[in-house]
Amino acid sequence: MADTGKTDALATIRAEIRLPTAELRDDLPFFTKVLKMRLDSIYPADNPEVAVFSGHGLRVRVVKGATEPPGTLRILTDDPDGFAAGARVLTAPNGTRVEIDELNPPVIQPPTRHAFVVRRLADQAPWVIGRAGMHYRDLIPSRLGGSIIASHIRIPDGGPVPDMVHFHKVGFQLIFCYRGWVDVVYEDQGGPIRLTAGDCFIQPPEIRHRVLHASDGIEVIEIGVPAEHVTEIDHAMDLPTHHLRPDREWQGQRFVFNQGAGAEWQPFRIPGLVARDTTINRNTHGVADVKVVRRGEGAAPWVRHHGDILFNFVMAGSLLLEGEGKEPFRLAPGDAFVIPPGLATRYGDPSADLELLEVALPGEFRTEVL
Repeated sequence: MADTGKTDALATIRAEIRLPTAELRDDLPFFTKVLKMRLDSIYPADNPEVAVFSGHGLRVRVVKGATEPPGTLRILTDDPDGFAAGARVLTAPNGTRVEIDELNPPVIQPPTRHAFVVRRLADQAPWVIGRAGMHYRDLIPSRLGGSIIASHIRIPDGGPVPDMVHFHKVGFQLIFCYRGWVDVVYEDQGGPIRLTAGDCFIQPPEIRHRVLHASDGIEVIEIGVPAEHVTEIDHAMDLPTHHLRPDREWQGQRFVFNQGAGAEWQPFRIPGLVARDTTINRNTHGVADVKVVRRGEGAAPWVRHHGDILFNFVMAGSLLLEGEGKEPFRLAPGDAFVIPPGLATRYGDPSADLELLEVALPGEFRTEVL
């Protein structure tokens, strides 16, 4: 039969990791009793030199005299302290390092390293190709000590997005559509949802979702807390799910789809400006607050906030950002800034079309008018 280059759909395929050993007899009790793996095969019978073990989603072939380094195995369990009599790091007789760790470690929020940050689009920070072919621009290079990541994301060419069902192990995540549109489907939220310019999603921790299609030139602002968090692929779930549960909470947060069209504008926490609420403060139980801010009546005064993280992205118009002891910055669309707590600042000379995206963590904090 000719070789077509295709794998028979009925074929059985296995993958193994090969590890070396000097004396296989020493490794047998370690892999079976300490690591609780199953011995699947061993040979030759009179003087064993090869043994195959399986368990915990792993298949290992230990070969006497193999030339590769012994490597490291990581075993993840919901009871790491009870798996190997409390040991978290072991060394097998063959030299393989074994690490025992949490299957689902908690999200650790690093303390914020406060700083006054201005990131301007005109400075031409590099765009980096990231997950699913998307282009990323870092809006907070210091990431405030790892407490937050803010990314300007774009997809130059529209159409289907090569994404998979996935979720993020994160404390807070915002997706705000800056330009264009994108279709996304979420666990327990019905069919695909189209996010257009001015709309935003809150993706609660570990909600499954998949990006489907995007317009040409789609741009979004994505905020993640903490900065370093894990994205996992869910190969078992199909979206959309059969259930529609808009009131469901994931780790105390609800999914939010807030639309900018027809929004009601109210006085902002800073006089001289107005804002529309995205309902994110309420639906995250105060984890974060997200508002869109515009110019109002009168000049904005000097103020000082007493929160933790206060991030802004200029979506339209311009302003003169003044900070106590700082050179003023004339900001334009695509620019971003972070104001640390306790620093007196003023939003000076705002243009009539000014529009800011403000993200505050926590959602409730005090602003002092000076």
